[in-house]
Amino acid sequence: MAPGRGGWGCWWGCWCVLGVVAAPCRGIRQCLHGITINVVLLEDGESPWSLRFVKDKILEAIETDSIINTGEGAGFNLTAKFGGIRPTFYRHSGCQNSACEGVDVLKSLMEEGSLGCAVLGPTCTYATFQMFDPEKGLKLSTPIMSAGSFGLSCDYTLNLQRLLPPARKIDDFFVKFWEDYNLIKPVWTTAYVYKKQVNTEDCFWYINALDADSSRFTQGIQRTVLRKPGDLKSVLSTPKNRTSNLFIMCGSPLDVAEVKSWCKEADGSDILFVLIDLFNDQYYTNRTSMPSMRNVLVLTMPNTRKYTINTDLENNTMNDYIAAYHDSVLLIGEVMRELAKRPPSEIQQMEFVNVNHFRNISFNGSAGNYKLDQHGDRDVNLSVIYTTTDNEYKHLFTFDTELRETTVMETHPSFIWGTKLPHSRPDEDSTYYNVIVIGLSVTVVVVATIAFIFYRQNKKRWFHISSDLVTLLENNQHVISLKIEDENKIKKFQIRRALYDQKIVILKQLEYSDEVFTQMKELNALKQIDYYNLTKFYGTVKIDRSVFGVFEYCERGSLRYVLNDKVSYPEETFMDWEFKISVMYDITKGMSYLHASHIQVHGRLKSTNCVVDNRMVVKITDFGCNSFLNLGKDLWTAPEHLRSQGTSQRGDVYSFAIIAHEIVLRKCTFYTESCCDRAEKLDKVMTSYFRPDLDLDTASEKELEVYSLINSCWDEDPERRLDFKRIENCLGKIISKIHNQDNESYMDNMIRRLQRYSRTLEHMVAERTALYKAERERSDRLSCMLLPGPVVRSLKETGVVEPELYEEVTVYFSDIVGFTTLCQYSTPMEVVDMLNDVYGAFDSIVDRHDVYKVETIGDAYMVASGLPKRSGNRHAVDVCRMALDILAFICNFQLRHLPGIPVWIRIGVHSGPCAAGVVGKKMPRYCLFGDTVNTASRMESTGHPLRIHVSQPTINILQRTDCRFEYEVRGESSPKGNGPETTFWLTGEKGKDYDLPTPPTTENIQRLQQDLANMILTCLERRSRGSVRRRKPLSSQSKEDHDHEEEGGEESEGDQPEYLHLATVDNTLSTFL
Repeated sequence: MAPGRGGWGCWWGCWCVLGVVAAPCRGIRQCLHGITINVVLLEDGESPWSLRFVKDKILEAIETDSIINTGEGAGFNLTAKFGGIRPTFYRHSGCQNSACEGVDVLKSLMEEGSLGCAVLGPTCTYATFQMFDPEKGLKLSTPIMSAGSFGLSCDYTLNLQRLLPPARKIDDFFVKFWEDYNLIKPVWTTAYVYKKQVNTEDCFWYINALDADSSRFTQGIQRTVLRKPGDLKSVLSTPKNRTSNLFIMCGSPLDVAEVKSWCKEADGSDILFVLIDLFNDQYYTNRTSMPSMRNVLVLTMPNTRKYTINTDLENNTMNDYIAAYHDSVLLIGEVMRELAKRPPSEIQQMEFVNVNHFRNISFNGSAGNYKLDQHGDRDVNLSVIYTTTDNEYKHLFTFDTELRETTVMETHPSFIWGTKLPHSRPDEDSTYYNVIVIGLSVTVVVVATIAFIFYRQNKKRWFHISSDLVTLLENNQHVISLKIEDENKIKKFQIRRALYDQKIVILKQLEYSDEVFTQMKELNALKQIDYYNLTKFYGTVKIDRSVFGVFEYCERGSLRYVLNDKVSYPEETFMDWEFKISVMYDITKGMSYLHASHIQVHGRLKSTNCVVDNRMVVKITDFGCNSFLNLGKDLWTAPEHLRSQGTSQRGDVYSFAIIAHEIVLRKCTFYTESCCDRAEKLDKVMTSYFRPDLDLDTASEKELEVYSLINSCWDEDPERRLDFKRIENCLGKIISKIHNQDNESYMDNMIRRLQRYSRTLEHMVAERTALYKAERERSDRLSCMLLPGPVVRSLKETGVVEPELYEEVTVYFSDIVGFTTLCQYSTPMEVVDMLNDVYGAFDSIVDRHDVYKVETIGDAYMVASGLPKRSGNRHAVDVCRMALDILAFICNFQLRHLPGIPVWIRIGVHSGPCAAGVVGKKMPRYCLFGDTVNTASRMESTGHPLRIHVSQPTINILQRTDCRFEYEVRGESSPKGNGPETTFWLTGEKGKDYDLPTPPTTENIQRLQQDLANMILTCLERRSRGSVRRRKPLSSQSKEDHDHEEEGGEESEGDQPEYLHLATVDNTLSTFL
């Protein structure tokens, strides 16, 4: 076994820094008596080469090597020391944050004397380059085995071995492969290199090598780098400006499918993609290819693996990185056994394991045969895979990176390009180009002739309607807002209703394009369509400088709307099983006629463009408008058209199956319990067989027949789907069975359904009436919370509220004493909670009295009585009793965030004349105006804490009543600012115990204010001692408290949250109260 850390320390003194000075006392004998392999890898949960996944395989390889050593009688065993690079302290994870970490780990090992005889890792190019940088590197002599370090910057280093093909080998492949010429491949001179914005570690460096100016590919091939998806789409969409038919990218088949999903031109037979996907075994384990791979050549590793790749990072992870590190351990063991056979004197003179023992060698491992060249880089026979016309993967070429030779594996391939791969330049094959030009010329002449004849024959079929014959519906009834789901966005379109030929019609705006002939042809075809289950097109009309199509109007809206409205169209009575079948039958008849017409295909069939007229007949709309309407990708679109945009009759059958599923279940479009996200559903439909939930096991006999029909219509293979003629026949037989079971005619069935519907109509009306009443009551309650009840009634009856003058009302004002100070020591949310607690209780008290809460502004609370409903002299009594209740409540109130701190309020009450009315149309407020309001406010501001300050007019009104309120004369004050007046303190009411707090006297007001400030500070210090720092202690605070604060460990203001910085209080605190 290898010596422990203490053992290393005993003889570390005779060692020097590895690779800088090699002392004579150091030899590889120490390795032979305990060979240490240091593992330096990323330790995260994302990278496929993470120490988390590699560690067990390394230990497994060490155990295998130990068995070999025992069998050969070797006197040593390998040991491994694991040192992970943890990028957890960086903003981003992965290789980009491992550059300095790898160097630090090796420096630490060198300083400890535990570097060992070989190092496994790192994989990241950034980390490896720092170790071998000529200026900053460590100048190591210990062999380093890396399953990675792909970049060109790590080429030709002194002691680095790369067990997976580096970027230099991939660069060699593209240079030689482009130059090769054989029976199925011409010489290529140009290429586009698509550099994705997000790449794996291998893809980043492979594509970077083709982009680097120093690479052989860049110097020998005319290449253009595309760095954004928009650049790639622009090149593919403009063939005449394209300089190459070849596109190089790195990734997986899903990346190719993604490119073709947003650019249909990428699927052309004149385009060839070369996909770099070395570390993927699906081309051998699953021979079935994806349709999007039909014009793709895949560059990958040979089929020599003795394992299956598993990319699941949570269970039995296995990949080429893990296998390479496993096989590296076996190679180290093999080299060390060869060294151990040498004479002891020769071993003693070896200062370190020479890196040449790991170069120009060949050995076998779990990934097959390894060949390491003179620079320590792996050579391999790369495979070039293609997709046959039967969608199968097959081996086309083999490229030997050692000899730089290409071998043809299949001389008669069956691929999309015919018998030979395409040329690199679009205009390279002059013969083909001339044929195309001649063919296009002839086609143009023929098409022009046919178009002229067609125009002469059909120019009178489609006509433009005079705007005088179309009358828009008035009173704002002609605009309808439609919500249409398109590409994950909710868009609102406005269409117009109008009268034409004594019928209500729909006007849809038509956006004209350059394809005028195509649009005219479509409009002519639409005009010829006249079928019971298809909406009729009457012509076009010009209104307000816009051209509109005039279409038949269906009163009940879309089928999707009808299915969602379960109140108007109940499930058991109105929309029973027979009605659902008839709805599907209507759609089938319409589509059957449409497919047999000149239009031939719909392309956008969905439940939102199946509309229902007033006779409950379903009609199909939005057909035959391909030049006006865009083809979107949604939940009704067939999977083959999601992958490659287009339309077909079989695609319409798939759309019908999704609509039928909606009709049967009356749930959301494409309903599944396992998935709710629209984008996720679309992705699953494109990449696998994924369909809505349809429980065949629990279906009844009548349901099972329809469910089987739906299953046949959404089959993955378009050719296996039924056509609409057969679907129409099947549904017709089902309807016949339903009628024959009861031995009744269709009219008898309709009468029976109407009778059943009428029996439930009374219940439906009562139910909807109850819902209406509940909603109206809730609306009234909400209105009465915002405005007085009489005002709300006046607004509902007349729509206006006239301002009114009241001869005598009583106004109440109160505010919180020291509110500014409390806010200064509270967070904004604590202030909101405090005011909500206080005024929530005040509102409860207000509800017990005949008063009206006018408003709250900050900490000010305003109440009035005697308006809008006059109450004689009772308004003063109600306000005074309310004020006493509020004062009694406030003496027991506790702040949640400052427990123990009393809340003081000042109250002012005054009576007199006042004007009131509703102000504003948005957020209307019932406002009071007049000197009475101002005087009441001044009564509050000139009062004392915990006192009810009452004016002489209010006392006079109280004296006119039978109530016996207790009050005492305060003295003379100037609440109006017009001279001294006698005011009073309201202290209670005889016969009632309000449990009022003892108010402060005029003499001790200042002292109590200072005491309140001290209590706030004491509470704050008790709540969070050490987290609030004051610039100056209060003079009233004892020296012991000040000393204790200093001992509590002060923190700088900059270290605290911003709201705590405000807690800097001195002796002027009382001025805030």
